[in-house]
Amino acid sequence: MAVDESMVRDIVQEIVAKMQISDSAAGMHGVFQDMNDAIAAAKEAQKKVRIMSMDQREKIITIIRRKIRENAEILARMGVDETGMGNVGDKILKHHLVADKCPGTEDIKTEAFSGDRGLTLTEMGPFGVIGAITPCTNPSETVLCNTIGMLAAGNTVVFNPHPRAIKTSIFAINLCNEASIEAGGPDNIACTCEKPTMDTSDIMMHHPDIALLSATGGPGVVTAVLQSGKRGIGAGAGNPPALVDETADVRHAAEAIVNGCTFDNNLPCIAEKEIVAVDSIADELMSYMTTEQGCYRASEEEQEALIKVCIGKNGSPNRDCVGRSAKVLLSKIGVEVPDNIRCITFFGEKENPLISTELMMPILGIVRAKDFDDAVEKAVWLEHGNRHSAHIHSRNVDHITKYARAVDTAILVKNGPSYSALGFGGEGYCTFTIASRTGEGLTSARSFTKKRRCVMVDSLCIR
Repeated sequence: MAVDESMVRDIVQEIVAKMQISDSAAGMHGVFQDMNDAIAAAKEAQKKVRIMSMDQREKIITIIRRKIRENAEILARMGVDETGMGNVGDKILKHHLVADKCPGTEDIKTEAFSGDRGLTLTEMGPFGVIGAITPCTNPSETVLCNTIGMLAAGNTVVFNPHPRAIKTSIFAINLCNEASIEAGGPDNIACTCEKPTMDTSDIMMHHPDIALLSATGGPGVVTAVLQSGKRGIGAGAGNPPALVDETADVRHAAEAIVNGCTFDNNLPCIAEKEIVAVDSIADELMSYMTTEQGCYRASEEEQEALIKVCIGKNGSPNRDCVGRSAKVLLSKIGVEVPDNIRCITFFGEKENPLISTELMMPILGIVRAKDFDDAVEKAVWLEHGNRHSAHIHSRNVDHITKYARAVDTAILVKNGPSYSALGFGGEGYCTFTIASRTGEGLTSARSFTKKRRCVMVDSLCIR
């Protein structure tokens, strides 16, 4: 059945109209005027969640997945309309990815040790109420993914969403609570306040009923979480380099890199942000990118203009440019291009701000390297020690191994687009909280548990 696009747009406009910040709590589950009230409600809900069976939790998660699929386009359009970032088509794909590939209760495992002295079980138990800070780049995706994993582990969650994406986040939170109620579970398994601010974030981070903090965002918010005195899971910044060596299938590398870079206009933190290419294949790579992959090669003058438009005086990305299409970015400097242009590229030194800064825009500067060792050195420098994500295109296993050890990231994608790391065209599960800084890597339900040991001495060992 074909989707009536105009009908979906009308639905989105109606939802947004009903969710003005002044009365956004009306009719929406899990939304409170005060952050303290949100935490209290989540605490009461967690008392019920913690005694639910795994089957009961999974029933709620199953309905959450169904609601995500049913509302994927609405969530995608809300995100684009509210934040001005990304594109609807890719956001729809991301929501289906959350529905299909975010682990639920199957991720909660029990270990058993048995021997002459009895039986020992190590089980994964809930923390209680988790405080979560979510970004505007992947707002509903992160809320939904976090809720599925945290609920599967027996927790409830209080969100402090990015203020630029509060309506989209509230809509996602409401879906989760509707799913719980429909399954016979409690309301307020996911909560938030109407007007999230730095102050409400501070209340959440220091509230005695918050047992664990999870932050998905920039380095500042992760640092604040880690300084809170609580256990924190920090999914911070990245500037993922894509290295292409002389053994690569250069044509395939060009396609994969541009596909990954342009997915949702480069908003995913794992997306390729720059290229380091061995000199012997650099021109060939540029040729494929510009003739076959919809890349526009910017002149030096255009690069300077882009720097002024895309990067603020403080050296950070201009928010008005983040998540915008290549065509929109070029129009800001007076360059008009056809609709098939989806990426901006050029050759530059690694210090070029369009290369060294994590822009979250479809801009792919190429840094030449004299050989593979030089390429590794430059790629490691560009990753800035975030230990987040990196990519390589090579047929040389020794090169891949050397690069993997040098860059030491939570994610390393070999010979594919970056989004394959999230299970989209690659194996593995999906998450939108990648905790590179605190070491959990790609989080899942088990990331939000604490281990408990139960020992039965001299009994229950049947051998």
